[in-house]
Amino acid sequence: MSRSVLIAGASGGLGSAIASILAERGDRITLVGRDQNRLDAVAVEGRRLALDLRLPAACDEAVDSAAADDGIDVVVNAVGVVAFGSVDELSIDTMEELFLTNTFVPIMLARAALPRMNDGGVIVNLSGVIAEQNLPGMAAYGASKAAVRSFDEALAREARRRKVRVLDARPPHTETGLATRPIAGQAPSMPTGLDPSSVARTICDAIDDGTTDLPASAFGG
Repeated sequence: MSRSVLIAGASGGLGSAIASILAERGDRITLVGRDQNRLDAVAVEGRRLALDLRLPAACDEAVDSAAADDGIDVVVNAVGVVAFGSVDELSIDTMEELFLTNTFVPIMLARAALPRMNDGGVIVNLSGVIAEQNLPGMAAYGASKAAVRSFDEALAREARRRKVRVLDARPPHTETGLATRPIAGQAPSMPTGLDPSSVARTICDAIDDGTTDLPASAFGG
């Protein structure tokens, strides 16, 4: 039986790859992103909603759409922004944007989705390898992602009562292009990252096989 899947950040490198794999496996996809043109370019059949999930009402709208037929089975949060620079170089506005997008969106989306999720459902958040070990020049970004990992740890216990599984994924640096689009600063020199399709497949396999945690080491990078 096909599942109803909500992909937030569906026009990004990982979001689009995850959507493609799950669609191939027969799932019904609702794709959400901020830019309609980028959403339209994702070669996946499904509902498309151009929404700014930093707004609580937008999270509710995304969930309502994905749950309209028969509830939601999978929520994947692949929304994220990055900023580079030491703490004294970053503006307060930049720090607020990091936490609003990287931390508050997963929390608000989970809050909206949980009451609409079917038994055996899965919530996937991508905290990333930076949540395992923060780095100089990325302190605020890393903190926003570490907060997601901490949130997932407690959310997993709360969601279990609703028969919903929470999967925290922490892939190593992946070639999604995010580092080339920082909201502040400039990316340092980095080694070549993992292929998004490979990372996406690992995450999709974990959705299907009951995994509850995907540390960086699970991606073989």
